[in-house]
Amino acid sequence: MHVSAARAVGLFVGAAVFVVAVGWVCGSNKGAQIALALVGCAGILVYLFGESLALRAMRARLISEIEQPELYGLVRELATAARQPMPRLYLSPVRSPNAFATGVSPRRASLCCTTGLLRTLEREELRGVLAHELAHIRAHDTLISAVAATLTALITALSAVTFLLPLGESEETDMPNLLGGLMVVLLAPFAAAVVHCGVGRRREFRADERAAELTGDPLALASALRKLEEGARAYPLPMQRTLLASAHLMTTNPFPDGVGRLFAAHPPVAERIRRLRDLRRGWDMGR
Repeated sequence: MHVSAARAVGLFVGAAVFVVAVGWVCGSNKGAQIALALVGCAGILVYLFGESLALRAMRARLISEIEQPELYGLVRELATAARQPMPRLYLSPVRSPNAFATGVSPRRASLCCTTGLLRTLEREELRGVLAHELAHIRAHDTLISAVAATLTALITALSAVTFLLPLGESEETDMPNLLGGLMVVLLAPFAAAVVHCGVGRRREFRADERAAELTGDPLALASALRKLEEGARAYPLPMQRTLLASAHLMTTNPFPDGVGRLFAAHPPVAERIRRLRDLRRGWDMGR
């Protein structure tokens, strides 16, 4: 928990310095003041809404056990086996099969599944995906993921602000700031860099392994990952800023093609499947 908190603070401070610097370059003192105000707003957003940003972006709603008794039963079984609190469960009306967890701590965690996930996966495959997300919650990965999602949304939103700033100190032109336009080109890669620096790909391998240990069935998770990748291509999410900012929270990258690949914090699905199969073979040989 202390490591995750330190990484989250370091990520926020580093991104804040960059945003203020961009504001100063694009609009001198006025630009820096606007950027500083955005940073302050970001801090408030991280504290108040960081854990709900992805839920809002996916139009998720809180569900009861009466609505989804099987889902509740699976999560409760896995959470009990992992000796961690039961997260709040959400359902997103999205055809693309995926899931994600968010929250600043295991006691404040939420786990969201899309309707496409429940329709696509078999029971054992669904158990593997749920165990993967519970592993993220247990490891406190959701804390830094929430910070990264909020900062990424802020940085990409800054692209709109740059066009409102005047060029230098001149007040004689209504033309958009050309330098600000150039900065827009740099903002998307930097926002993606924030995700990669804050999240990293090793956490997915770690969560896969812990999920396999919890369920005792690495191959079910491997099969689920393959179906999730196929589903993301068949039913791609719209390229919206908040969705791009939340892509790293998902079990698999929901944007396998186009600009969305910049924000992919996941290792290749083929590599994850290979590792899970190797884990199964290792278990079989050890018996």
